[in-house]
Amino acid sequence: MADNWRSRTITQGEARSPNRAMLRAVGFGDGDFDKAIVGVANGHSTMNPCNAGIQPLVDRVLAAVKAAGAMPQAFGFPTVTDGIGMGTEGMKYSLVSREVIADAIETAVNGQLMDGVICLGGCDKNMPGAMMAMARINVPGVFVYAGTIKPGFWKGQKLTIVSPFEAVGALAAGKISKEDFEGIEKNACPSVGACGGRSA
Repeated sequence: MADNWRSRTITQGEARSPNRAMLRAVGFGDGDFDKAIVGVANGHSTMNPCNAGIQPLVDRVLAAVKAAGAMPQAFGFPTVTDGIGMGTEGMKYSLVSREVIADAIETAVNGQLMDGVICLGGCDKNMPGAMMAMARINVPGVFVYAGTIKPGFWKGQKLTIVSPFEAVGALAAGKISKEDFEGIEKNACPSVGACGGRSA
């Protein structure tokens, strides 16, 4: 079976000239219409550190797909984080976002008859959302995890995103100083990466 077993439906034959015209506008050339089309589902977002470091990985995936003789098509999907939505109306969107992510990936891949998909994400919403999509789409798929955030430190103590949540309660109870409260906030998330939602 040809590698472009699905995408040939939109790239082959005289009747698909309009399809090819649109694909030419995004970088396809004469020899590319016989290649497999591989979706690259990009979870990059600057909304939170969990997904803010993904773009360099996406760039490498795009290059690798082309080097392997296929044509990549990148698209994004939405993502939210508990760490920011916690305690607000935004939290209502957290768990349901998994289904939205799965729907977004499935829609893009099936809507353009892609032959495979590579999903890149970095949080506990887009990882299962991507896996759900890949199971439903039933084309070759790979998930790439972007990696976890490094721990922060304050006065020799290791910090995670849990630390500032705990510090809120500790400050309210008079158990820590304002200096320590602010130090924990400013040092809990020292880089990008999926937040460490467990105690250090």
